[in-house]
Amino acid sequence: MTGAGAADVLAGLLHDWQQAFNAHRPAEIVALFSQDALFQGVAPRLGHGPREIFEYYAKVARGTTAQVKVLSGGRLSQEIVHGFAEVAFTAPSGDVNLICLSVVAERAAGRWLIHQYHVAARPAREQ
Repeated sequence: MTGAGAADVLAGLLHDWQQAFNAHRPAEIVALFSQDALFQGVAPRLGHGPREIFEYYAKVARGTTAQVKVLSGGRLSQEIVHGFAEVAFTAPSGDVNLICLSVVAERAAGRWLIHQYHVAARPAREQ
């Protein structure tokens, strides 16, 4: 798999994440993560595994939406890809929060799952 192939894998996975996020379906979001996923959202608390990821997304205000743009992707092995994305979260009030996302995905039983998810605020000069 080339870098472009890895970016395509991430684009598909993050498209599914975006669809579930925008519909406020935490259980569908959790199904996109591995059972031992490491998670760092915009909240300062670190998360690990399905229960904590579900709790995080269940607290997101209904009507909040996300728009994902994959920036790059690479391959760590045949079964592991990684990359960067930009995400624009729009609150129901219309306020936009731009973040950078790093993600590692692993293929297990023929299915790609998010294994590591980490967000960071974009510096003001990049916004």
